[in-house]
Amino acid sequence: MKKFNIKKVAVLGSGIMGSRIACHFANIGVEVLLLDIAPKELTEVEQKKSLTLEHPAVRNRIVNSSFEKAVKSNPAPLYHPSYAQRVKLGNFEDNMKDIADYDWIIEVVIEKLDIKKIVFEQVEQYRKPGTLITSNTSGIPINLMLDGRTEDFQKHFCGTHFFNPPRYLRLLEIIPSQKTDPEVVEFLMHYGDLYLGKETVLCKDTPAFIANRIGVYGILSAMHTVEKMELTVGEVDRLTGPLIGRAKSATFRTMDVVGLDTTVNVANNLYQVLKHDESRDTFKLPAIVKELYDRKWLGDKTGQGYFKKIKDEKGKSVILELDFKTYEYGERTKAKFPSLEMAKPKDELKERLKILVSAQDKAGEFYRAHFYDLFRYCTFRIPEIADELFRIDQAVSAGFGWEAGPFETWDMLGVKKTVSKMEEAGHKPAQWVYDMLESGANSFYKSENGKRMYYDIDSKNYKVVPGTDDFILLDTLRENKVLWSSDGASILDLGDGVLNVEFHTKMNTLGNDPVEAINRAIDMAEKNYTGVVIGNEGQNFSAGANLAMLFMYAIEQEFDEIEMMIRQFQNTMMRARYSSVPVVVAPHGLSLGGGCELTMHADQVVAAAETYIGLVEVGVGLIPAGGGTKELTLRVSDSLEAGDIEFNALQNAFMNIATAKVATSAREAYEMHILRDRDIVTMNKTRLIADAKEAVLALAEQGYSQPMQRKDIKVQGKPGIALFLAGIYGMHQGHYISDHDKKIAEKIAYVMCGGELSYPQLVSEQYLLDMEREAFLSLTGEKKTLERIQSLLQGGKPLRN
Repeated sequence: MKKFNIKKVAVLGSGIMGSRIACHFANIGVEVLLLDIAPKELTEVEQKKSLTLEHPAVRNRIVNSSFEKAVKSNPAPLYHPSYAQRVKLGNFEDNMKDIADYDWIIEVVIEKLDIKKIVFEQVEQYRKPGTLITSNTSGIPINLMLDGRTEDFQKHFCGTHFFNPPRYLRLLEIIPSQKTDPEVVEFLMHYGDLYLGKETVLCKDTPAFIANRIGVYGILSAMHTVEKMELTVGEVDRLTGPLIGRAKSATFRTMDVVGLDTTVNVANNLYQVLKHDESRDTFKLPAIVKELYDRKWLGDKTGQGYFKKIKDEKGKSVILELDFKTYEYGERTKAKFPSLEMAKPKDELKERLKILVSAQDKAGEFYRAHFYDLFRYCTFRIPEIADELFRIDQAVSAGFGWEAGPFETWDMLGVKKTVSKMEEAGHKPAQWVYDMLESGANSFYKSENGKRMYYDIDSKNYKVVPGTDDFILLDTLRENKVLWSSDGASILDLGDGVLNVEFHTKMNTLGNDPVEAINRAIDMAEKNYTGVVIGNEGQNFSAGANLAMLFMYAIEQEFDEIEMMIRQFQNTMMRARYSSVPVVVAPHGLSLGGGCELTMHADQVVAAAETYIGLVEVGVGLIPAGGGTKELTLRVSDSLEAGDIEFNALQNAFMNIATAKVATSAREAYEMHILRDRDIVTMNKTRLIADAKEAVLALAEQGYSQPMQRKDIKVQGKPGIALFLAGIYGMHQGHYISDHDKKIAEKIAYVMCGGELSYPQLVSEQYLLDMEREAFLSLTGEKKTLERIQSLLQGGKPLRN
């Protein structure tokens, strides 16, 4: 594969997409040049200041404003605010010449071909031969952009379609033209995966490429069904959200966030160009879309769409939803279908889908109409938009945040059984599906020898999904690599002497099964293996301890049981830290409470870039007692250098616990002392287990030796406690914290300072573990703590009492 050394990237166009693409390149350490047009007119403010169009502040006003909005937006496009310094701002007239020094030029201007061509003409004047040049278009044919371009430009030109927001949505569609050098395509596929953390999907140059073609069809097909069945906004968003493995924003909330005009523009364009699509009429706008578009109720950008936020008489924000019969806003409706209540307790998506699609209520009717039509449509898009079925699943899942793509979902429901149901409903699939079943292949995917295989239509055989050779996918190992398993955890053999502990409790909470699995895996590794990875492929690494069990013991005042449970968890954390084999933890997504404590006790951490990690026990009226309070105290002690004010460093760690602060990226976790310099960040979550395994092997090869428990942790004793109490008292008197917050904060301070010691001195880890366990136990007897736990268990919301 040809190497392109990407150190500097120029992004042309600073709108919502351009500015955020620039931010994501800054996230990975690349130097970025972000350009936009220079204004042609002065604003009133600029006129009052007697500025001219030649003034630097005026010439860069558009790009400055766009970038400032991006940096301040929520969710944040940057892993850390300081990364904004990696982006240099300018305008096309003054700074286009600077692109000569850049390795990759990405055009992200308005979706109009004539404007893109004008930009490309400017680019040709300054671009170095051999420099990558790509367009972030969502639908303009790539080949139409090549008119008038030089041979070198055409050879190095490609479509690179990021999805918004680029930091969070994992899809990057790579769309080569007929003249793109294959080595350019290969490089971009690899670079997007390894460095940008993307699911890179190779697309054909067809209208809307893959994700939008299928995704927008799915949305409009569902809209037509909604209109026919007279479902409400609230009902649809409940039906099409996390329950079926889709994004929390579901259907209508997503359209409000993205902007209804975006969906309408794509749909209208597809209707115009798809003359030979057998389902072309589905792209005609249903009334419940067209009416809002005509009224310019486009969603968040216009203040109202399918939802509208208002202030009630008490000044509290209230969200209203649209009534399709009156087009007025009213209270939000709740979906009350028997099948939803039956499916809700099931943790596995596969089990929920089986219940929902077979249900004989209105919800089941909707799901059958939605899924069967989507499945049928996808079968007819091969080979038009993709030669292989896995590309459709990859693009739709990564682009729209689906847990499973169309063919993966179909597999869960049973291919042959579902085909019969589809025929009955008038949604007969393409002939190749029947050919597949006739050949004896009963699923679109299967696992074989630890590899994920897909059904290849041309050869009528299963082939390995390309690009997965560097990945370890736990799903593919479950057939014959499980060494031990229980309801809540498994131990798998990753090969080369490395074991993996996987959790599969709800939200991967750390109860008895995960704790037993960790201890068993370390026992096994110390006898016959090289080391242990603790990681999983769930949406989140771990949401923390099993609160339901703790709450049950606390209500019954079974304090001996609680004490034993906490002691066992502490011992497990210390076992991970002080075993005779390397233990590597691979957090991703939510890694909270006990999940954070487990991470902090690893020999090394291999964290996904999108890891949201922190000690959040204060939210349920407790303190971290799985070694978290001890470990932050230890790390502050280790970080101190001559001349440092010891209390200031300890206070920062105290505040992280007392405010339940969560790092919003792996990068931020370093500043919080949760990650250390030796820990590693992996951009692509799919590579996480493989990278963690390599870390175990590297530690072993370096001559891993069992560490000794620490007895040299500097604590402040009574003088430190006095300083903390003064600050806590001030916060309480100012009504910034409640009585119960005050009590919890005092216990955190007491533990972190080492308790009733007359002066600063050194203590052991076990000393601090005993203190945090005692403080935790005392808080489980508090009524307000139980109220906080109950609120979180019942409603999922933290209670401030």
